[in-house]
Amino acid sequence: MKPIDIAIAGCGPAGLASALLLHRDGHRVTVFERFDTPRPIGSGLMIQPTGLAVLRELGLERELTAHGAPIARLFGQAVGSGRTVLDVRYAHLGRQAGEGWGLHRAALFAILHDAAVAEGIPIRTGRAMTGVEPGEGGRRRLVFEGGGTEGPFDLVVDALGTRTPLAPPAGRDLAYGALWTSLDWPEGAGFDAAALEQRYRAASVMAGVLPMGTAPYDPVPKAALFWSLRADRLEAWRARGLTAWKDEALGVWPALGPLLDQIDDPGQMIFARYAHRTLKRPGEPGMIHVGDAWHSASPQLGQGANMALLDAWALAAALRAEDEVADAIAHAVRLRRWHVTLYQAMTDLFTPVYQSDSRILPVLRDRLAGPLSRLWPATGVLAALVSGLIGGPLGRLGLRRVS
Repeated sequence: MKPIDIAIAGCGPAGLASALLLHRDGHRVTVFERFDTPRPIGSGLMIQPTGLAVLRELGLERELTAHGAPIARLFGQAVGSGRTVLDVRYAHLGRQAGEGWGLHRAALFAILHDAAVAEGIPIRTGRAMTGVEPGEGGRRRLVFEGGGTEGPFDLVVDALGTRTPLAPPAGRDLAYGALWTSLDWPEGAGFDAAALEQRYRAASVMAGVLPMGTAPYDPVPKAALFWSLRADRLEAWRARGLTAWKDEALGVWPALGPLLDQIDDPGQMIFARYAHRTLKRPGEPGMIHVGDAWHSASPQLGQGANMALLDAWALAAALRAEDEVADAIAHAVRLRRWHVTLYQAMTDLFTPVYQSDSRILPVLRDRLAGPLSRLWPATGVLAALVSGLIGGPLGRLGLRRVS
């Protein structure tokens, strides 16, 4: 496709990766961000082999591995019984297994943002978007708070996340979210520096520790600590006080002590609300929704940032393959729809097993699913699942698997 004018709404992984790919293909790209200073929100995340494949094509693999912590295993135990409930190893994928990477959200943001700035991509900050309106010749204009507009653009890429104002409401809020914080890695505390570890009390309490390497401008290795919590119990958690929660957390997982000692203010624990939504029409005339603006879910399978990066790659590939914007939008949606549908369904299935008020599901998980998951062929299937590789997304996008 000949160069076109593209507006990218949102400065997260989906928006910045799209900006880099489309700018490199010669398109005239402008990124619009609502914050005065672009910044990431949240603590740690997992980069899976799928996301790493896109970052490698962007030439950013070295930056990621310099900051991230390699993850070889996901491991979880039930409190009380000590039963192993989750034991997923990337090595079960075979000789070219690859691995996951624990990464601070600030590090992923810095890697992508610094690359965009270095390439001279305009990033317009302090521009809160409220919608789009038709422009000349079927193009689109962005509408901002206060009534100002910008454009017209041949294509608007909506990367504004779950609660994007550029798309109709969809899906549902999930009952459970999680408290997250970033802490210094506790050397000598007994945590596996190459594993995402979790502990479960039934399905209503889940504690996790994720190694996530270093944050930008801070050489001290970090850990993400998370604690599942129903959204309607957040105020009760605050009212109980930090000491009461720390006592509960130590009862669930005594090894958390060195991490809990670093928390002296409830404000260090940031509550993340989760939603499960999938737009029926992610593509419309002159606009495509990517990342969480198209599909958001619980982070139970650790796919969010990776799915966003794959969406960005699919859009760039589609614009290379088609001559018309409308055809490219439809092409990009086709490239991603099967993988998105599959992982949205599987995340919806798995989430209540680990985050819900169910009494039956955790019993089945601990007594049946846990033991069976450690037998062949379930070992390989689960490794492929958390890697994001089920559904063959890399092959469909022409990406090579990272080993």
